[in-house]
Amino acid sequence: MDATFFFDPVCPWTWRTSRWLVAVAEARGLGVEWRAFSLAILNEGRIAPEYADAMAASGRALRLVEALRAEGRHDDAGRFYTELGVRTHDAGNPMSDQVVTAAVEAAGLAEAAPALDDERWDRAVHESHALSYASAGPDIGSPVLMVPGAERGIHGPIVTEVPDPDDALTIWDSLVPLLRLTTFHEIKRGRR
Repeated sequence: MDATFFFDPVCPWTWRTSRWLVAVAEARGLGVEWRAFSLAILNEGRIAPEYADAMAASGRALRLVEALRAEGRHDDAGRFYTELGVRTHDAGNPMSDQVVTAAVEAAGLAEAAPALDDERWDRAVHESHALSYASAGPDIGSPVLMVPGAERGIHGPIVTEVPDPDDALTIWDSLVPLLRLTTFHEIKRGRR
């Protein structure tokens, strides 16, 4: 794999960054491994009641992502995430169990759907989350990007909108060498 992208599908910032990575992967012929990053695990005990249902639905989706990854089905996991994002972030709908089910069907993954409710996948979700957090943390959230040859991953990049194809490649071409430098730590600017 040329990139590992740890994500929580409930996060709109992560969705935009994932669309950037998909564009770069298509343009450069890169393989992407899609992995779980859980905002519910990150914020355990601090989730406001109004977000509980969306976080639970996202957790079910992450079980499927890790089940697909375990079988080496990275493209299927990416297609599932795309269907989730189209139905939530692009359509303006909250993450829900119904949206997750519709995304599974639209992605053609009905045979893998039992993983959504299989609690045995919770351990894999926790392990994936721990790996990403250890790679880029502390004080991070979703997404986390890792590339081969880099000692650590990064939180982000965070984009306010999906960049055009030229800008998408510029971000990638600028970011990867920085990630591989052991002396590189952080680039950040305040949000508006």
